[in-house]
Amino acid sequence: MLKLDLKYNKNILFVKLDGNLNRTSSYKINNYLVPTILNNNIKYLVFNLGELINIDEDGVDALLNVKYAIKNNKGLVFINDINKIVNKKINKLHIKKLNDKKIGA
Repeated sequence: MLKLDLKYNKNILFVKLDGNLNRTSSYKINNYLVPTILNNNIKYLVFNLGELINIDEDGVDALLNVKYAIKNNKGLVFINDINKIVNKKINKLHIKKLNDKKIGA
């Protein structure tokens, strides 16, 4: 199960993911978050992945879809707070990681 917590503040969308991002839950990203980004021309997104337990290939693909949507809007995606297991699996996405733990959803 995956829980999405979205907050929009000062032209930045903060997205906190809690649970497992996998084949059965990636639809939440692909069918809700990506269209929200595109329809609202969101340019900056910060993921908080501190509560993300695990991610599989479908989950990584969903995050990649978010990255492409933001790139389409000429923006940037950042990651704040991430555990080691998830970090290893998403390093290939080349998303900037924030060290400041105060920034996040």
